[in-house]
Amino acid sequence: MQSNKLRMAIRATAAAAVLSIAGQANAVSLNVGDDVEASLYGYARLNMSYDLDGNRAVSTRAGTFSPSANEDITGHFGADVQQSRVGIKINHASGVAITVEGDFRGSGNGAGSLRMRHAYGEYMGFLAGRTWSNSISFVSNTPTLDFDGIAGSFGSWDRTEQLRYTTGPMSFSIEDPSAQATVDGQGRTSAPALTARFQQSTDALSYAASAVVNQVTSDDGTTDDSAMGYAVAGGLKLKLSDMFSVQGTLNYTDGATGYLWRSGSNYYGPSAYMDGNSIETIAAYGGNVGVSMALGGGRSINVAYGMTKMDLDDAIANSSLTNGAPETNQNMFVNYMWTPVKNVMMGVEYGYFDQETVAGDSADANRLMFAAQYSF
Repeated sequence: MQSNKLRMAIRATAAAAVLSIAGQANAVSLNVGDDVEASLYGYARLNMSYDLDGNRAVSTRAGTFSPSANEDITGHFGADVQQSRVGIKINHASGVAITVEGDFRGSGNGAGSLRMRHAYGEYMGFLAGRTWSNSISFVSNTPTLDFDGIAGSFGSWDRTEQLRYTTGPMSFSIEDPSAQATVDGQGRTSAPALTARFQQSTDALSYAASAVVNQVTSDDGTTDDSAMGYAVAGGLKLKLSDMFSVQGTLNYTDGATGYLWRSGSNYYGPSAYMDGNSIETIAAYGGNVGVSMALGGGRSINVAYGMTKMDLDDAIANSSLTNGAPETNQNMFVNYMWTPVKNVMMGVEYGYFDQETVAGDSADANRLMFAAQYSF
């Protein structure tokens, strides 16, 4: 029977790896028993941002698509450590695995408060708890320093409570659905979302596809109507050489805009609107493409562009939505990352954000970021 060890290890979760978080380093081990192996992991991270235009920074200094109250006031600096996190993984000799992880991305731009990111158990292919939506795959993501990342990324790009079963490259889940906002603000979660995902890789090619079915409901206490919505996503990463890779994602949703990342005002746009007493779904699409180049010596350059677009014409004609509603989001990132040793990552990044309303009014912003991350 394997000795139980408590290992202080540099490791990142699958999502962390996608978001440019440092990988494993040498472990510090301590025997703690006969049946349990526990790993403590995490990092301390400083993010600094400078907005050349209006202030677009939110917690973790990530950029938002929503214009600030006064975009004419330019030049805004800020820093925080809210992205810092800590987690524990436990593996039992019986085959049971448990993960609990939190970070400090609270409200505002101060120190933040502890937030539950992951809390789930696994056994024999079954997973129960809170973790990344099964609609997500990270195979086609391009690393960014901006914590909220690229518009049109694969799936909902969020964590949710779920029951999941994985067998080979296929996984299926019953989930608490991602945001199901309606134009009238009377959305009600009336049923779980059902998801399926396929993910596979070869030496040079990694690819994935997912599908989601959910029910979107509007209920103001008098009028109550529901409709079925769906979302599909696909993505791939092609490794052209030891130095270069190209990756990208495509998404389409109808009545499930909660699975189109960074649509609407910033994160998710509305999925439906009420036309009289009937609910009508809103269609949307998005995607992104990126290129990564490894320079050697722990150095890399990444360039990525993403966009989302919602079809709001019918909603404007038949609901309270106006021409001032955000319709198209675009962002672009160029970054340089350096990992001088396994447990340290530093980087600088330029980000460009642009949001266009149905009326055609555009609000764009330019910003710079610096990050320093020390992992354990």
